[in-house]
Amino acid sequence: MPTPVETGGRFTFADWEENPVGSAEAVPRLAHARVTNAFTGGIEAAGTACDYTIAYTGENVGSYSGMELLTGSVDGRKGSFALEERGTFDAGGTVCRFEVVPGSATGDLAGLSGSGGFTYRHGDASVAYSFTYDLA
Repeated sequence: MPTPVETGGRFTFADWEENPVGSAEAVPRLAHARVTNAFTGGIEAAGTACDYTIAYTGENVGSYSGMELLTGSVDGRKGSFALEERGTFDAGGTVCRFEVVPGSATGDLAGLSGSGGFTYRHGDASVAYSFTYDLA
């Protein structure tokens, strides 16, 4: 059995495009967001594709889930993979956990499994992430 590898780094986000699903004034309310992230460190991915579904349960409070497609490398191994993400947020920031979608990895990353997470505080220019993975 392979030994899990721990890595980390930082990511920045851009192009946050959020649109309401249904009434924009209702509580709870839903929204859909498309985001582009750029990862550095253990994961190198210049421009990811990310889709979130957001449930607002109050003003700036709620939870979200989404999928993110990363193309680049993990500790120098090149390929693509998808992450399934779940998180919560409030006026102070966001906490997220993510897992590699089973069977999604390609190239030198084929067989990749793993999970990680991050905590974002509003106002931070970049976000630290951690990622623990195996390559079967």
